[in-house]
Amino acid sequence: MRSAAETLTEALRCAQTEQRLTVGVYESAKIMTEDPDSVSFCVLAMDEEFEYDIALQIHFTLIQSFCFDNDISIVRVSDMQRLAEIAGENTEQLEDAHCVLITNPAEGSWQDAALEKLQLFCEESRRLNDWLPEISLPAR
Repeated sequence: MRSAAETLTEALRCAQTEQRLTVGVYESAKIMTEDPDSVSFCVLAMDEEFEYDIALQIHFTLIQSFCFDNDISIVRVSDMQRLAEIAGENTEQLEDAHCVLITNPAEGSWQDAALEKLQLFCEESRRLNDWLPEISLPAR
């Protein structure tokens, strides 16, 4: 069985090739406000250097609340740079890779198996009272 980290990596890469990724806190908030039904999955990334950034923590709290209220699966990773690499973002946008959204596949297209596995992982985590599971992304 594949690990949650490998499944997350596969889901991010698949969504990136299909142009279903939104990278950035403000860009993500805009998508969630305009069309929350289009959002399928949310990844929040926090590095140690941003741990005490109060504004970022407030944004994370609001994003988490929105995801919980709208039944959007959400996970946390601790390596923002690795998340940006997997998501295919260039280093200029690295500072804003704290939030990555995966939107739903287009109507009539194949379902994303990795995304479905991640959603099951999140459901199981919630049953165990882990509302924001953390996934350690694999190294290169």
